[in-house]
Amino acid sequence: MIKQTIAAGTIALMLAGAGAALAQSTPSRDGARPQISTEDSAAFTDARIAGLKAGLKLTAEQEKNWPAVETALRDLAKQRAERANARAERREARRADSNATQPAPDAIARMREGADAMTARAAGMKKLADASEPLYKSLDDGQKRRFGALLRMGGRDGHHRHGHRRG
Repeated sequence: MIKQTIAAGTIALMLAGAGAALAQSTPSRDGARPQISTEDSAAFTDARIAGLKAGLKLTAEQEKNWPAVETALRDLAKQRAERANARAERREARRADSNATQPAPDAIARMREGADAMTARAAGMKKLADASEPLYKSLDDGQKRRFGALLRMGGRDGHHRHGHRRG
């Protein structure tokens, strides 16, 4: 039964990650990367979180620390979606304004935008680490091993990326 639950959680994570990666990596005919829908993104987030929780097989005592972890994971997913939407809006605005006189952002502006994005991601990761610490400390060695493996399957911030640039 335990192996089946772990297998189910692993499969859910793999499917969610593969679906998101496929949607994000398959270029459209015009060369732009298609955006996954908000509904799909929420479904993938739900699947990753459910897979992580199922794989951990938490005790009743450990369950008390789960809501903070889940909230932090959902917050990271929301922030990531907001960054992706902002990037898409900027691309669309540049395409619509391609004949206008407004120049593309220069190297310094891109560095500043990148630094701001890294700062936001770092803050989200710190919140996830802080939220996860009490739960992690309560896990046995097997659960800790699964926690790390299942979290990595979802990427550094819970998202499988296949080497694509983060935003």
